[in-house]
Amino acid sequence: MDALEHPNERPRGWYLALMAPNSKGPSFAWLDPSRLYCNSQALADCVKDILSPFWNDTIDLVAGIDAMGFILGASVATTLGKGFLAVRKAGHLCVSSQQQTYTDYTGREKTMEVREDVLKPGVRVLLVDQWIETGGTMKAAIQLLERMGAIIVGVAAVAMENTEGGKWIQDNYKCSHCIPAELQKQIDQKCLDSFKSFKKS
Repeated sequence: MDALEHPNERPRGWYLALMAPNSKGPSFAWLDPSRLYCNSQALADCVKDILSPFWNDTIDLVAGIDAMGFILGASVATTLGKGFLAVRKAGHLCVSSQQQTYTDYTGREKTMEVREDVLKPGVRVLLVDQWIETGGTMKAAIQLLERMGAIIVGVAAVAMENTEGGKWIQDNYKCSHCIPAELQKQIDQKCLDSFKSFKKS
């Protein structure tokens, strides 16, 4: 599918076919979802689908995880008319912050941080990232924000894989993602049928 095409018929998740497969080898993620953000209609529909369970919830703030969660999270925040809080990789904030260590999907230990001058006890936060694979990054963000007094209204992402960590998040928090049930197996197997169109091109 052309990256900028706006199809007349747009069933739920139509924009997932815009996601590109890894073409650089095993040291990279297995796909690049960010291609769908280049398409204005795809991004709008993705945000609408992600927000569908949360329209009646009280949300004070949207938080997004560095780095790709910034794009989706800021789009969600704008759609809701709420502010956006960046959950940063450690070492980038020039203000007082709190930190949380975690192991990411590559197995590397990392640290994230959040500024201390925004969150107050009881602030209701919708937490957004692009993709939840092992769940380690999202779980660390949840722990950090809750330690700072936030109430996690829910967790939203383009996709949540059915890993141990992904299931833990879905079992313990209200969650939303864009993957139709018939595509979840392909997501968990890390190979989408839509990739075939990229191999031919």
